[in-house]
Amino acid sequence: MAKGRYTAGTFAVEVAATVAAICFIFPVYLLVTIALKERSTWSRNPMSPPFNPYFGNFKQAWHEAYLGDALISSIVVVTLSLVILVTVGAFAAYFLARCKPRLGYTLYVFFLLAMVLPFQLGLLPLYQMMRDLGLLGTPFSLVIFYCGYQLPFTVFLYTGYIRALPRAYDEAAKIDGATDMQTFLHVIFPMIRPVTGTVIILNCVFVWNDFMTPLLYLQGSRWATVPVAVAAFVDQEITDWGIVFAALVIGIAPVMALFAVLQRHMMEGFAGGLKA
Repeated sequence: MAKGRYTAGTFAVEVAATVAAICFIFPVYLLVTIALKERSTWSRNPMSPPFNPYFGNFKQAWHEAYLGDALISSIVVVTLSLVILVTVGAFAAYFLARCKPRLGYTLYVFFLLAMVLPFQLGLLPLYQMMRDLGLLGTPFSLVIFYCGYQLPFTVFLYTGYIRALPRAYDEAAKIDGATDMQTFLHVIFPMIRPVTGTVIILNCVFVWNDFMTPLLYLQGSRWATVPVAVAAFVDQEITDWGIVFAALVIGIAPVMALFAVLQRHMMEGFAGGLKA
């Protein structure tokens, strides 16, 4: 078979990829389309493109769902969680990748075991701990939970990527008189930017979209996150899907923007993290 020949298998893969793309894109298209139409317009023909966009739904959703406060809460929680996860995860992974093999692999296995534990198991004990510490109703309770739950996965990605880097970089830095900290900060960390992008995207999506944890830990608090605020708003505006869909578009827009910025790093970093 000649190299590069177009075969039936290639055609089948292209058809499957096209169908999958349509299945993913169509709900987003419908979401944005209805959000940009008045109720009288989308109720007649929800599939047609919004030739005359109507932004009143977004204005109403923003004010009635208190999305401004919810966005601030979500951004605070996501930012604090990502800073801790990237910092602690990268340092821990560097230690695991460069320490003695037996110790490194033993500790690495413990991190892998922590990944298989369902987070629902820790919800009630952690709730009691947060209550005793007086952290319930504050974003710090969510930050502690997310960092503890997502750290094993973060270390998993970082460790595989760092192990794939030649030790010659570390040795050259030490010859120049650099300490381990300087080697990591000035040599290794700049080289692991692709996997850092992957870590940021995956953790951001998980933290931003989580509904159960903030519903439990922030109940009755002014720190409601976007999913909780949107869910409460849906109960109020269940009859006007244009306003509901506008609230959903506002809720997913920050994550989509972040993905658009960091997507070129995601697959490279994820592939590197699966090595070793």
